Amino acid sequence: MGIVIKQSIQNTITTYLGFGIGAINTLFLYTNFLTDEYYGLVGYLLSTANVMMPFFMFGVGNTMVKFYSSYKTKKQQNSFLTLMLFLPLLAIIPIGFIGVMAYESISNWLSSENAIIKDYTYLIYIIAVAMAYFEVFFAWSKIHFKSVFGNVMKEVFHRVCIFILLLEVHYKLITVEQFIIAFAIVYIARMLIMKFYAFSLRFPRLDFKFNFDVSSVLKYSCLIIIAGSVAMLMLDLDKTMLGKFIEIKNIAYYNVATFIAIVIAVPARAMHQITYPLTAKFINENDTVSLIKLYEKSSITLVIVSGLIFTLIIVNVNQLYTFLPVDYSQALFVVILISIVKLIDNLLGINNAIIFNSNYYRILLFFGVLIIIVAVILNYILIPTYGIKGAASATFFALFLYGSLKVWYVKKKFNMHPFSVNTLYSLLLIFVLSVSFYFWEFSFHPILNILLKSVLVTAIYGLLVYRFRLSEDITYILNKFLRR
Repeated sequence: MGIVIKQSIQNTITTYLGFGIGAINTLFLYTNFLTDEYYGLVGYLLSTANVMMPFFMFGVGNTMVKFYSSYKTKKQQNSFLTLMLFLPLLAIIPIGFIGVMAYESISNWLSSENAIIKDYTYLIYIIAVAMAYFEVFFAWSKIHFKSVFGNVMKEVFHRVCIFILLLEVHYKLITVEQFIIAFAIVYIARMLIMKFYAFSLRFPRLDFKFNFDVSSVLKYSCLIIIAGSVAMLMLDLDKTMLGKFIEIKNIAYYNVATFIAIVIAVPARAMHQITYPLTAKFINENDTVSLIKLYEKSSITLVIVSGLIFTLIIVNVNQLYTFLPVDYSQALFVVILISIVKLIDNLLGINNAIIFNSNYYRILLFFGVLIIIVAVILNYILIPTYGIKGAASATFFALFLYGSLKVWYVKKKFNMHPFSVNTLYSLLLIFVLSVSFYFWEFSFHPILNILLKSVLVTAIYGLLVYRFRLSEDITYILNKFLRR
């Protein structure tokens, strides 16, 4: 776990730095420097691009991680990487052609409920392509066990750029319309920088004489297109459907709520950058002992770390919303539901990676399509009646079902699960502290209230985790820190 702990800590730091900047953007700059309508437009463009991105990426990110370590010769590796570079074009070019030929019809359909979308429809395609190839180049670096720079680009770079752009809007150096264009350019620049870094690790030597089992690779890529991005698709699918059924300004409220909740996912995002390629390596080498150990440790470590973040969000959410315009407080229910979803996702550890990198990956296509159908139906039913609360409920039920199916399947096929008695104790600790402090408000300024509750919760939580040794890795890190 040495390389996992080291790069996970580095990735966690950079990811939280990015989320810190993102919090300033999301909670303060967007809400004060843009109208609700334009903020909703930004969220809609980004979410719709996120929905398209997995199709443009053509499953290359997961495919690269799964197969690269199984090729031992330079010639096979060069040939494989050549295919990975060009494979996304199989989706990007024809979809782009259709988009050009039917642009007027597509833009009219997307803007049927919100006219502001029409003039910016083309940016969805541009952002989606930039995001897809960014993930390809990020995967290129991850297969060489170099995830830190890519994580900085993924979590920090674009948020810093958007921070600067929002300040320029505020000081009238650029218009809101120019900001929307520059927003898309940021994602293009991020993709190009990631490309240069990935190629500095291993410059591509194009080899179109594919001397490996191409059919297996293509089959995996096609099947993993949807399955590899279900969790991400769910939240962005909600926002896309919100734009079709209710006023676009509601996406701004939903954006803020989901951003607060997604902070819980940071430890998992940081750890998975290195555990995914390691999982593929253990599976390719049939190292079951190491795989089980990684599965168990990743789950308990993630649930404890993310559990603290979950608790801090729940106990402070009411005070946090006092800093935002009053209309945003209608999404408080969304924060709670999406926070529970993200905590459950952390609880699963490397569950996703085990199925993705095994011979049973095909089941994820079935699970993924099933969950998306369930989510679309639930959103279609709930959003017109309950608005953003309906969207959050649809996501909760769909992702809970998805997680349950994956845990059941790994247990069935591999006879392993990540849970232990310490998992139960950890969840009990999270529940008790969350309920106890949620209803306990001090009569101070909201900032002092948040700080005091956060210190008390963190101290109690950390003391109990350390005292009862709920996680070996966390106890090891704390002991090392205390000795210093």
